[in-house]
Amino acid sequence: MCFKGRNLVSLAAIWILVLISATQAVQKLQKKYEWKYMDYLFDSPNDKIKAFQTQRYIPENNLPVGMEVFREKLFVTVPRWRPGIPSTLNYIPLNDVYSNSPPLIPYPDWKSNELGNCETGLTTVYRIKVDECNRLWVLDTGTYGIGNTTQQLCPYAINIFDLETNQRIKRFEIPSTLINQETFIANIAVDIEDRCDNAYAYLSDELAYGLIVYSLAEDKAWKFRHGYFFPDPLAGNFTIDGYNFNWDLEGIFGIALSPKYSNGEKLLYFSPLASNTEFAVPTSILKDITKVSESYSDFRLIGSRGPKSHLTSKVMDEYGIQLFNLIDRNAIGCWNSRFPYTPKNLGIVDKDDIGLIFPSDVKIDAYRNVWVLSDRMSNFLEAPGGLNFNEVNFRIYFAPMDVLIHGTVCDSSPNKYRGYQIFEH
Repeated sequence: MCFKGRNLVSLAAIWILVLISATQAVQKLQKKYEWKYMDYLFDSPNDKIKAFQTQRYIPENNLPVGMEVFREKLFVTVPRWRPGIPSTLNYIPLNDVYSNSPPLIPYPDWKSNELGNCETGLTTVYRIKVDECNRLWVLDTGTYGIGNTTQQLCPYAINIFDLETNQRIKRFEIPSTLINQETFIANIAVDIEDRCDNAYAYLSDELAYGLIVYSLAEDKAWKFRHGYFFPDPLAGNFTIDGYNFNWDLEGIFGIALSPKYSNGEKLLYFSPLASNTEFAVPTSILKDITKVSESYSDFRLIGSRGPKSHLTSKVMDEYGIQLFNLIDRNAIGCWNSRFPYTPKNLGIVDKDDIGLIFPSDVKIDAYRNVWVLSDRMSNFLEAPGGLNFNEVNFRIYFAPMDVLIHGTVCDSSPNKYRGYQIFEH
């Protein structure tokens, strides 16, 4: 086939535009911070030297896992899996533009992050949640170590901080009757009803296969158990960044609260870690303590993501669009809940085989900006020799929600719908 010269130029220009568009479509997340290892803002240089000498601070043992955003603060959690983690709940001032590798600042202060201080300290924190009443919900697992090294230094406890005053306003110990020796709770979702004191927290117990509900108004907790909380025996094998390993016992992990759908109901979406399947339950069921033993049929199968789609974190915006981390694919996925939960309706909003190795947490702030923390957790835990601290290991990215989903199957004008009754399928 023969083309005239100007047609060849036009064709080349079209291909350039296509390539530019494809690149922009894949690389939407913008890097905000990066670290080779995590550092902290100690009170003085001498305090930092002393922390080194006493092994209160061992840089290579610090792994950021969870995050949350409130106004000018970006919160970052570092669980005490190994020795040398000086503070488990921290923040970064977003209005500090002078460093792209800033030190972490303990929140609300050093004393409140004291290891083993059960009453006023925080021992190990994973994921956290800011609610619409300007409060930070923090679950302290009270644990030190991981796996066979785990020690339960303090009870599991929900802590609530007033972000206007930076004061702890509530601490609730989860009753021992809801906890067993296998319990591992890493995720929390918060549901506000008609007023701030009428709030519920949902906590996923990954290894004891349960869902704990806490009522702030009643100051009481209860626990649901269900077969959907268990791992899929066919989905326990993982390959991430070339490392193959088994996390075959990992049950209910990622949870996300929906907006109020057109039937007046909210849903809590959830999935086990060793699974490729999505489930949901109406929050009206979870809020009713009498349903604990009589609600099996109220939990629903939503659909499958297909193979290699394990996730640990998910979040849904006010328009019913869910984002989730795809840890096998070094990517962030999306689903518009107007449509059935099938692979053809699930999109990839961003992917990076270097920068998004284990995108550990995904959050949406009050301005509809998406934040992603990647931490190479699988390498940290499973790779011989752990992480290479001569290279960048931890990154935080952000992007406006509308930019992130643009051009994907999840893209839809918010004005076209106000929620979808997923159970009508």
